[in-house]
Amino acid sequence: MAYKDDFYYLKNEFDLEKDSIEIYNGKYKIHNLMFESENFKILPGESSYQDHELTFPQTPDYQNAISPEINEILNLADSKVHENRFFKYSIFKPPIPKKAKGAIILFHGLNEKNWDKYLVWAKTLMEKTGKAIILFPIAFHINRAPKDWSHIRTMNDLKYVREGLFPAVVGSSFANVAVSTRLHILPQRFFWSGVQTFYDVIQLFKEVRSGVHPLISDDASIDFFAYSIGAFLMEVLMMDSPGGFLDKSRLFIFCGGPVFNRMSPVNKTILDSEANIAIYSFFIEHLENYLKTDSRLAHYFSWQHPEGMVFRSMIDYNKMIELREEKIRAISDRLMALVLKKDTVVPYYEVLNTLQGTERNLPVEVKIMDFDFPYTHENPFPLSDKYQGEVNRKIDEVFEIAANFLR
Repeated sequence: MAYKDDFYYLKNEFDLEKDSIEIYNGKYKIHNLMFESENFKILPGESSYQDHELTFPQTPDYQNAISPEINEILNLADSKVHENRFFKYSIFKPPIPKKAKGAIILFHGLNEKNWDKYLVWAKTLMEKTGKAIILFPIAFHINRAPKDWSHIRTMNDLKYVREGLFPAVVGSSFANVAVSTRLHILPQRFFWSGVQTFYDVIQLFKEVRSGVHPLISDDASIDFFAYSIGAFLMEVLMMDSPGGFLDKSRLFIFCGGPVFNRMSPVNKTILDSEANIAIYSFFIEHLENYLKTDSRLAHYFSWQHPEGMVFRSMIDYNKMIELREEKIRAISDRLMALVLKKDTVVPYYEVLNTLQGTERNLPVEVKIMDFDFPYTHENPFPLSDKYQGEVNRKIDEVFEIAANFLR
């Protein structure tokens, strides 16, 4: 099938409510498996926290929004959000063998509401590698978020409330009001939801290695295909590799890779300007001051939590350069990126700055591509009939490169 045909076919067939879905006349199956996160108590919303035999109080600046309407729907106690603790993840898998000998975990971008655009990506990777492809949602995204956060009328109403509160906001939309508001109120959510997802991936690894996973063999190779902010998360995970779980894994990055403050996420489908300013202010401009008042965050940003130190090194391009580049160099032979020349959210030169280093002496392969059709970061493969021939060729080219690296 052509890309557009595959897109609409898979979008129509995909259903997270079903345990399994036969696609392409039974040639492949999509399996939807339940997952219970064991790591939800790390999130804001608990009255106290335990870690390394230490007790920490509730996050000191966990606060209510200034609008009752927004507070009721969006500013929930994160650790109490049921959908984020109990959710399904999907696996595209050939029928043989019963337990896959290889798997690729596919990570999405920031503020995704569904898997629609990734279904063809997963199917293409499966066909080209013969491996099972796991679609694993980041905390509070896709089916890990309350349905209200994707309800167009409700979110449109809250968009107008938000624009009334912040008249100078840029990039505000019903599509990003939920994530923008939540991060604006509490920028730490960017870190804590990432940490939960980080630990959830390790939990999934342990399930596979223990032999109890129903579809993945205990000795299977497990690699990663990560897009946009999913790449940021996976870089931290790979650079830290807790318990050595990821020491043999490979990471292919698509439209991602730079440190946080070298991305430009203000976009009607990603974040609005007020949220971006709040995150930037917290993590880039005033982090040291916040760490003096938030003992738990300071604990996680110390060497007692190496993942927190790696995260810090990936926040500000001009800080912790030696640690960041040492960690990237250590995984350079298992890391590859493909970036798009006209991507304004993740500029290709910032990917080079991060992955090849300040002195361009890190041996990470970064491929720069450009397409002869209009594309954006959030929509690299448009569905317009006018460009389908070239889109078909480019998606095949991109995923052939990815598959060759991940085979």
